[in-house]
Amino acid sequence: MKWIGALLFIGTTTLIGFEFSRKLNARPKHIRQLKNALQILEAEILYSQLTLQDAFQTIAKQIPDPARSFFHRLSRTLVNEKGVDLYNVWDNQVNKLLKESALGTNEEEILKQFGRTLGQHDFEQQKKHIHLTIKHLDRELEEARDNQYKYSKMAKSLGLLCGIFIVLLLI
Repeated sequence: MKWIGALLFIGTTTLIGFEFSRKLNARPKHIRQLKNALQILEAEILYSQLTLQDAFQTIAKQIPDPARSFFHRLSRTLVNEKGVDLYNVWDNQVNKLLKESALGTNEEEILKQFGRTLGQHDFEQQKKHIHLTIKHLDRELEEARDNQYKYSKMAKSLGLLCGIFIVLLLI
């Protein structure tokens, strides 16, 4: 009976290590999705001159989840709730995005800061804000890649080794 419990405990800690590693691996991917989405947003606003709700819908059709869900919910909320404050909608959707993605607090702050300026300026100023946000995301992407390289394999190994160590201490 002890051995079954020990194996279950080791399996659980190993799964925790693999989950942590999965998040480290997913973070750069999610940041790249956001960068791509902002580049599409820039093109749709400046060249197609679409409304924000239409631009969000166009973005949602072109990128994968979780960013797709984020922009789809933004578009749907703007269509369904007329006269709603864009920043409040953006802020709520950023919070939901963080729950369903591997993005961290730095990306949260970058997105919320961008949300404060979205739709507040003329085309040239909006373009500058988009480029600034992309630069910030580039910096975070580099950090995420470094963390992925440094800690991904280690997280998997530590999950297993911590489980074995604790089981050996308790037996």
